[in-house]
Amino acid sequence: MNKKMILCVAMLTSFLTTFMGSALNLSIPNLEADFQVGATLIGWVVTAYTLTVAAFSVPFGKLADAIGRRRILLTGITCFTVFSLGCAFAVNIWMLLGLRVMQAISSSMIFATNNPILISAYPPDQRGKVLGLSTAAVYVGLSAGPVIGGFLNHHFDWHSIFLLTTAVGIVALVLSVKGIPAGVDEEVGDSGAKADLAGNLLYIAAIVIILYGLTNLTTMSYGWTILLAGLGVGAAFVMVEQKTENPMIRISMFTEDKAFAFSNIAALLNYGATFAISYLMSIYLQVVMGYTSQAAGLILITQPAVQALLSPMMGRLSDRILPYKLATAGMGFCVAGLTLFFLVEADTSLTYILAALVLSGFGFALFSSPNTNAVMSCVEKKDYSIANSILSTMRTFGQSSSMAVVTIVVGMTMGNRALSDAGTADLVHTMHIIFGIFIVLCLIGVVLSMQRRKIS
Repeated sequence: MNKKMILCVAMLTSFLTTFMGSALNLSIPNLEADFQVGATLIGWVVTAYTLTVAAFSVPFGKLADAIGRRRILLTGITCFTVFSLGCAFAVNIWMLLGLRVMQAISSSMIFATNNPILISAYPPDQRGKVLGLSTAAVYVGLSAGPVIGGFLNHHFDWHSIFLLTTAVGIVALVLSVKGIPAGVDEEVGDSGAKADLAGNLLYIAAIVIILYGLTNLTTMSYGWTILLAGLGVGAAFVMVEQKTENPMIRISMFTEDKAFAFSNIAALLNYGATFAISYLMSIYLQVVMGYTSQAAGLILITQPAVQALLSPMMGRLSDRILPYKLATAGMGFCVAGLTLFFLVEADTSLTYILAALVLSGFGFALFSSPNTNAVMSCVEKKDYSIANSILSTMRTFGQSSSMAVVTIVVGMTMGNRALSDAGTADLVHTMHIIFGIFIVLCLIGVVLSMQRRKIS
């Protein structure tokens, strides 16, 4: 087994899927002009991708654990590459949206399998190291997406982003076919087990409805109704899973393994408390400090760059120190970073902002790969894919919740005005409230994360 080749595939696919999730952000105006549609509809080019990945990651994780991770990964990379090429030649907005949904379904196959295959190939005492490298690739994809995507869109057009993704997808597919042996997933479960169709449908519906409700809490008069309806569907899913012989998600994974439950909740709270930092500070840098959007973007790369640089080191460290201890310390540093942002005023210096970004990036690097290591250490090999998919879903929920907090607070303090249209005093006041909420969320996460000490 070529372990280095498997590591390369895991890092390349981690980069590819997250890059695709963020690379189109700066192309929205061009897409509006090309397809002659409004901002609401064009926004679904990004939103549809996120919602679909969140909804399908766990079902494909369960399927991969049952029939083979290699098969699902290869199918995912192949389909992702084909649909990326299709997106490049979309002739109208509906074709592009449909292909983006299919591209996201393919991405969920990759999300569900690349890390499980990676840690199956390495011994437990190297799990943190390789997860750290894979996590670094995720942050590189997230931070490079807007930069590379913006460059390609400016010098060529938005089609070139999909063409680049297609080329990288072909490379990933070739490496996967050559480098991942069939025996890498020999510990998978019973492929003949009856599929939990009701559970799958309820889960997908619950995720889509809840996330749709969260992202539209203040833009729709019935946003809260949608969210509550999604929570109701989620409750029905839990009830069905408890009675199903072969459930998609064993609820006992949470109820009987407190370490698994606390690790996932910690991830949810951490992403919920930190994801909106770049959004808020982007507006602050432009409105208050007067930077252009391009300059603000370059400043904000500081945080994911620190995360990408330090994640491999923190992953290796989690092979020698109990992962939950590092993850808890990481959340503590995130609290410190959020506190610095909470104290930002109208006359705060750029040096101070950069220091806060570095501290937050360090905290998240210290949290992310060790916490992933902690989650994967809680389950047997046969459940690697479903556990990794659940953790991925927690990340998406955290990110959506973070932005929901922003929209709710902005709606309460500024009404229908956008943050970018606010005066300096109103913007800073609103940011203080939001970062105060984030500090509380992160502190709760620290407390829950520390509870793992009683379990280990």
